[in-house]
Amino acid sequence: MKTNKYQPRFYRNWLDKKELFTKHIVVGESDILISSDVDLDEDFLRARISDYRKNIAKYILCDRNFSTSLTPIRVSKGAPLIVKDMAEAAKKSGVGPMAAVAGAIADYLAKDLKNMTKELIIENGGDIFLKTKTKRRIGIYAGDSKLSGKIVIEIDGKKTPLGVCTSSGTVGHSLNFGITDATVIVAKTSTLADAVATATSNIVKKSEDIKKAINFAKSIQGVTAILIIVKDLLSAWGDIKIEKAK
Repeated sequence: MKTNKYQPRFYRNWLDKKELFTKHIVVGESDILISSDVDLDEDFLRARISDYRKNIAKYILCDRNFSTSLTPIRVSKGAPLIVKDMAEAAKKSGVGPMAAVAGAIADYLAKDLKNMTKELIIENGGDIFLKTKTKRRIGIYAGDSKLSGKIVIEIDGKKTPLGVCTSSGTVGHSLNFGITDATVIVAKTSTLADAVATATSNIVKKSEDIKKAINFAKSIQGVTAILIIVKDLLSAWGDIKIEKAK
């Protein structure tokens, strides 16, 4: 969990967050955009994010496998709750627990803010926690694909809170063994969506693997929708509304 130099994330302009207060918090590798109907205190947000990162870092000192394993591992009974949730999501998805770290930090920060806010969007490196009373539109960035920036998914506020997480084999620096330009998972939590997005993207080594990847993801309890983009191909399943970007 080293400190990274901030890199602009232009795709954040594709997230519908009009009429909300927005805070940009960077703590180490956690680069988080928080939008809410309440003007939240930056020091409080930074402190909570720092605490969750410290909990994970301290556990890694006791169990190095937690940070390096690419497959599920068991964690100790005394592990922090965020570590346990990451391990559980990894177990369901068949990946290492760090595949769920961005989504987990978003989820836990959302727990801290749930009684303060009615509208809350937490975006952590492209992984999103969403609680809203209205419809929200999320643009899909898919690298060099012709579909990148051309489509949005619409989220019905009545179905939130939920997580919307993206993994890619062609975009970004996260470890990924697939070729998808975007694998988007909508799930009950951001922690689960994050882990499943990685696992699903890893399956797609060629375009013919898309069906197999969708069947895998939809078999996981808590996953409600899937969208996969490989070059100019788009496949989707579940409770998802896809529209052309305006």
